[in-house]
Amino acid sequence: MSTSTTNRKVHQVDVLRSGGTPSALSPERTEEASTRTLQRGLRLLDAILDSGRDGQRVVDLCHATGLERATVHRLLATLVECGYVAVHGRFRYVTGPRLAERAHHVEHANFAARLQPVLARVSAACGDAAFAIVREGPTSHCIARHVGTHPVQILVIQIGTRQPLGVGAAGLALLAALPDEDVDAAIAANAPDFVRYGNMNPDRMKILVRSTRERGWSVIGNHATRGVLAVGMAVLSREGTPQAAISVASTMERMPRDRQQLIARAMRDALATLLPDGL
Repeated sequence: MSTSTTNRKVHQVDVLRSGGTPSALSPERTEEASTRTLQRGLRLLDAILDSGRDGQRVVDLCHATGLERATVHRLLATLVECGYVAVHGRFRYVTGPRLAERAHHVEHANFAARLQPVLARVSAACGDAAFAIVREGPTSHCIARHVGTHPVQILVIQIGTRQPLGVGAAGLALLAALPDEDVDAAIAANAPDFVRYGNMNPDRMKILVRSTRERGWSVIGNHATRGVLAVGMAVLSREGTPQAAISVASTMERMPRDRQQLIARAMRDALATLLPDGL
């Protein structure tokens, strides 16, 4: 038997005694490497979170994290693929849709908790169901509601319902509180769907927005639900930015003009008392 063959057999025996191949890592070493990779990824994600809307370039991320360029590129590729990071422009990286979705979920839960007492107070004042919505792009999203004491409750939407911004009273109040460019963009985005809501159209929606701004609160009927009229009011932040909106809905017969005004006053009073510093 040649010397080389003998050496190869001896080497194979040594490998078997050690429990693996010469290049294999022990479970402890593998776990240590995985932990180190996770720590680097989280450090990189923290740097992107701290960068704000404009994001960071790779060179900035290397400087902020102390990681090598190749490592940053490799980690970014994984974070982008998983949706935690997104490419902004050609060379910058920002937080991705999965993080934005979670942030919105937390914010909406906070808004719902803070608006629930407002809805309860308004509903107690008028006996009808009250609702709260927030804006998600060109749509409204119902985040809370309170059922009133009147024998007939008009539960036009439920928590989780989404519809074009403006076809319901709360959505119309929130739409009217937005800057003109956002109003125009939302109306344009929703135009194809308006026909499903009582033959609403962009021109009609623009008229409703103007009326809401002049009045200070919204009124809309026979659009989202036939035979139903609702009153809505925007809820602002401390800085005056529209954050959400509330509404009360009932039958057309139960909503004459004087009662619409009464409900609007109840909304204004509840917001001033329970959310004096805004949402």
